[in-house]
Amino acid sequence: MAANLLDNPIALLQQIVSGDGEAFSRFYDRYASLVFTFALRLLGSRADAEDLLQEVFLRVWRQAQSYNPERGSPEAWLITMTRSRAIDRVRSIRSRDLSPLSPDEPARLEGGTQVAPPTQALEAKLTVQGALTKLPEAQRTVLELAYFDGLTQSEIAARLREPLGTVKTRMRTGLERLRGFLGA
Repeated sequence: MAANLLDNPIALLQQIVSGDGEAFSRFYDRYASLVFTFALRLLGSRADAEDLLQEVFLRVWRQAQSYNPERGSPEAWLITMTRSRAIDRVRSIRSRDLSPLSPDEPARLEGGTQVAPPTQALEAKLTVQGALTKLPEAQRTVLELAYFDGLTQSEIAARLREPLGTVKTRMRTGLERLRGFLGA
């Protein structure tokens, strides 16, 4: 029974609030890989992901009392915190980015087509990836394989060894849920 309590992430967070370094160490060991992998996916840079990992867990140590189990799991809390910190980092980079264009003048391609600034595209990507984390794993996996790896539905079905109809249903359901998360 005591071992189960030690593995309970909510109990670990409660112990962290009271300054328990051992509980923090167990919590970090349990979730560092999740936070790092998500940060790396969002930022694309190993160094930036490592910095963000440190920043997120420093916040966990200092602000564990802000976790509310009624608002979601510890995993969701960490993912939300990671996403938020990543967006802040992107915005900080954007503010330091010295562009020869006026801030009011959008970039254009040769044909006159307007181009979104790279940081705006990255913010959109972060928003979508954050919404993806809210999907069940089966739906998230097929959407990531389709949109990030460029696989067709048939290729996804072959890779996952799932029927094509199952893959199509998961994609359709996942896209519908994403639209709901992102507000169409």
